[in-house]
Amino acid sequence: MPMETIEVVTDKYDAMVESPSTLTNSSLPLPPPPVAHMVTANPAPLGLCAFALTTFVLSLHLIGAGVSLEGPQQIIISIALFYGGLCQLLTGMWEFKTGNTFGATTFTSYGAYWVSYGFIYLPSSQIIDGYGGQTDAFNKSLGLYMIGWSLFTALMLIAAHRSCVTLVAQFFMLFLTYVLTAACKFNGSTSTSVASGVCGMITALLAFYNAMAGMLTPDNSFFVLPIGRLP
Repeated sequence: MPMETIEVVTDKYDAMVESPSTLTNSSLPLPPPPVAHMVTANPAPLGLCAFALTTFVLSLHLIGAGVSLEGPQQIIISIALFYGGLCQLLTGMWEFKTGNTFGATTFTSYGAYWVSYGFIYLPSSQIIDGYGGQTDAFNKSLGLYMIGWSLFTALMLIAAHRSCVTLVAQFFMLFLTYVLTAACKFNGSTSTSVASGVCGMITALLAFYNAMAGMLTPDNSFFVLPIGRLP
């Protein structure tokens, strides 16, 4: 190659380095597109509040707080279907998307529990009418229904043994609530019904506490609630 050709090429390269503006836009690498920072909310506080409030209202009726123990409790139907049930089902779906198997299982199951519980007492369901006025037969069936949920709650209690102290306490008290409710339906004891209501109140307060602990994070609160993390 002639020497003149080499010098011409070299001079052209130096000019391009010294004056980048001479490069065309098509020859410059494109910057990477900006990546939006997606923030996913914690769905657990919503599900816990829905569970806690519904359990709280039902427990007040069971202990006779301002209402008759033998009086109607149809007000539970609305909150069981639309807050305790619907919100927990939505929370369970959210937990499925985040990959939380335990949260998805518990919230979806207890959401379905509240929907089914409210549906039992819904007049249009005619479930109670199907017993033909046999109150004792209905109570026995409802007792079996509560035994099933006692077993499920026992399994969730075992699954929660490495979470935190407050959550374990919540499931333990819920297990006692179901057991006492089942016993009440079998023996018809008013004192047993009141005892189940007291356990339900404690369960609801623990659920409220766990919900607040999930919302009061260092990012949005000046303090956090201790929950007793388990190893």
